[in-house]
Amino acid sequence: EIKWIDCNIGSRLTMKYPGVILKGRKARGEVLSIALANNGQHQDTGAKMVHAADETTSNIISKSISIGTGRATYRGLVHVPKHLKNCKNNTECDALLINASSRTDTYPAITVRGTGNSVQHEASVSQVSAEQIFYMQQRGLTEAQAMSLSVNGFVNDLVRQFPMEYSVELKRLIELEMEGSVG
Repeated sequence: EIKWIDCNIGSRLTMKYPGVILKGRKARGEVLSIALANNGQHQDTGAKMVHAADETTSNIISKSISIGTGRATYRGLVHVPKHLKNCKNNTECDALLINASSRTDTYPAITVRGTGNSVQHEASVSQVSAEQIFYMQQRGLTEAQAMSLSVNGFVNDLVRQFPMEYSVELKRLIELEMEGSVG
């Protein structure tokens, strides 16, 4: 079993695509990824899962946040050859756009040739609504605090799987990235 957890923040261009080859029967692979692209940044991230034995399981969960002119791209590859049976994959790719000039793209490549295999892919794009921000401001938060709370809530299910010291640091890094991105 392999579990890859990462968070990509900063850099003008990031290109990251960890690959897992599931060789043994009942092997498991998981990639959990967060990418945050701020003004002038492009986070080009994803994962590859190659099933090479029966009854293997893979899971890819990717969350991206695009701020200002930031761009996030997800590239995922899942491959299950014809001779394999009872393989499972779940891929989730969720993006959060902070404003109208933010951008996100998704390029899934899923090849399943055998029978009796289960593969599912889901992708979503959302924005923090003005109503959400207004609601939180009415409860005493600033616009920046409200936006930061929304973004941290968006990635919380993945951040909880990080070791505690990294979770705390990541939350603070997201807050720093959000400063100056609203208003």
